[in-house]
Amino acid sequence: MSSADWLYSRYPDGAVINGRWGTLHILTVLACIIVILTVTFIFNKKSKKTKENVILVLALLILFFELSRRAINVSRGYTDLHSYLVILLPRPWCAISCWMMIAAAFLKKGWFYNFASMNALLNALVFFAYPSVGFNHNVILFENLYSIATHALLLISSISLMTLGLTHFKLTKDNLLKECVGLILIFFFFFIEIFLLNIEKDPMYFMPGNDVQAFLSVEYAPYLFIYIFFLAFYFSLFHIVQYFIDKKRADS
Repeated sequence: MSSADWLYSRYPDGAVINGRWGTLHILTVLACIIVILTVTFIFNKKSKKTKENVILVLALLILFFELSRRAINVSRGYTDLHSYLVILLPRPWCAISCWMMIAAAFLKKGWFYNFASMNALLNALVFFAYPSVGFNHNVILFENLYSIATHALLLISSISLMTLGLTHFKLTKDNLLKECVGLILIFFFFFIEIFLLNIEKDPMYFMPGNDVQAFLSVEYAPYLFIYIFFLAFYFSLFHIVQYFIDKKRADS
């Protein structure tokens, strides 16, 4: 296999496999846990600026992969606008989370740390629980490396934001408003991608017939109810946990 084949992810015949919870998948998850524990142990007592720089380094690694993938795909020589939109815009939710984590690292705003970490963690957990890309070939080419590395960095950076104390999920009217507006904007962007630009079929797995619905083996109406309930529960959980943490600290 040439370097060009690796870079442009030209897979040999018979390369497709089901690598879910195979050796590479398990080792990647273990590596993420080790990195998170190491980062927390080393930097937990450091200054806020040092902690923010740690997140910045992780975000820059994400940025490297995001820009590299776009540069590689642009170099394929597409000439139509639609192809460039597919290449350049962040299409699935995990890609949006990557760019939110990058933005959060530069903005250094508490509420945006919160929002970026919640989104990034959700996407990373879904990916590592049931990955549909990355571990699906018996060779690791650039596309596999990109998928595995970016989701691993999302997992590490999202949890590190919490363990380093850069997030605080106290439920206030201001925080709730910002989170709701943020989610609405994400959904609005995805509706544009689906119905206006036609560059992504289902970036947040809320359209009929998606992989998650197939995995749950339910009709679309109950699936949509489960989907909405899960998102409401997931984003509320951070505030619930924070409430009990703050209450315990106040009582001690």
